[in-house]
Amino acid sequence: MMTKHIEIKHHGAVLGVTGSCHELRVGDSGILIDCGLFQGTDYREDLDIDFEIEHIRALVVTHVHVDHVGRIPYLLIAGFKGPIFCTEPSAQLLPTMLEDALKFNDKYSKQQDKQILKQMKRQIRPLPYEQWQSLLGTDIKFRFQHAGHILGSAYVECEAAGQRVIFSGDIGAPHSPLIMEATPPTRCDVLVLESTYGDMDHESRVDRRLRLKSEIEQSFADGGTVLIPAFSLGRTQDLLYELESIIHDFGQDLAAPNVPWNKLNIILDSPLAIKITELYRSLKSYWNEDARKVLKQGRYPLAFDQLTIVDSHEDHLICVENITNSDKPAVVIAGSGMCAGGRVVNYLKALLDNPHNDIIFVGFQAEDTPGRVIVESGPRFGEADEPDEYAWVELDGERFEINAQIHKLNGYSAHGGQTDLINFAMAIDPPPKQIRLVHGETDAKLALQAKLQAMMSSVEVVIPLTEDVG
Repeated sequence: MMTKHIEIKHHGAVLGVTGSCHELRVGDSGILIDCGLFQGTDYREDLDIDFEIEHIRALVVTHVHVDHVGRIPYLLIAGFKGPIFCTEPSAQLLPTMLEDALKFNDKYSKQQDKQILKQMKRQIRPLPYEQWQSLLGTDIKFRFQHAGHILGSAYVECEAAGQRVIFSGDIGAPHSPLIMEATPPTRCDVLVLESTYGDMDHESRVDRRLRLKSEIEQSFADGGTVLIPAFSLGRTQDLLYELESIIHDFGQDLAAPNVPWNKLNIILDSPLAIKITELYRSLKSYWNEDARKVLKQGRYPLAFDQLTIVDSHEDHLICVENITNSDKPAVVIAGSGMCAGGRVVNYLKALLDNPHNDIIFVGFQAEDTPGRVIVESGPRFGEADEPDEYAWVELDGERFEINAQIHKLNGYSAHGGQTDLINFAMAIDPPPKQIRLVHGETDAKLALQAKLQAMMSSVEVVIPLTEDVG
């Protein structure tokens, strides 16, 4: 309880990094900030809404990653009929993301899924950035500010009972392709801050494009295929944008023996990523200035000539077979980013056994996911003491030996690192009375808490220990 007038509760992203769902309550009215899915070690089989919603007047969405929106269908089933506020780009991306998420839902029928999506679309209310929105009949108003995380992402400034509360959502890092950078916050009394990378900074994003170029060239040195598991929203578009820029700037350089960059085949094999990429192209008015300059040069950073799109399942199976049996170099981008499902699994089954192939990971791999196992195990444990002691990963219930070369390329996270989070908090002037750290593993939150407390001695930095706390 912050005062006798305001309550802040956390219904998710307290004990881990997923399931973001926070509540701001004033008297007998409240709003939810996000309603996300639990994933990885936070996974829950029962996603039914387990908190009171009768007083919830609106849902405010920071961005459309599933760990922030994937539980919305369950909120609607529970009886929520209020408006779903989000930025204008998020309003176009949200239905596509939830339609895909519902494909993996076995609780409701396809007809129910259609009804849920139809109802959700009726409740969506897009808002421009920086425009205050009042909730009729309440003492609550809010607005969106750029968060620099993915297209359409925002942090939420709320005013209620004479106080201002900021919910950070996910804060991005500077120098992101396509995305406008985060707007520095000015003032607030309480900051609810994510802490995904509260204990570390990423490698520089400024030269990550050149590191990607070098990594791919080295991977092709001994033949084989390069596979990049990537998240469909954000990461895939970043990769395409930077691959196009490499082709534009270094087209005559050799990407592989006898194959220059401007002849290298880039394959995108992910139905969701294809849909999201098309939406990104339609939302180019929200791209940053650098990306719009590229368009003015007559270039197509998300639809360039070397890009091959694999849409249907039949074409996917043919592509896997061709990649496996061909000696022609290619870069394949496929989802899911943590290798826990999707078309990347078929590529892994086909490519992992061959030491000439390379797998490049560009994103965080959660504990207990196949991607985490591959990164930590491959390509081999070294000299095995026993003949059957080798590195392997389980895919669809079957073990596959890891002989391919495994690489991890940092600097592609859509999240800001520790320094970015600290800079975000310290931009607030005067400092907030309290910072509440959520959306992070325990070590990350403790590290960020210690740093913030040392640098902002007048601020109470707290870590909520249980969900649904005031």
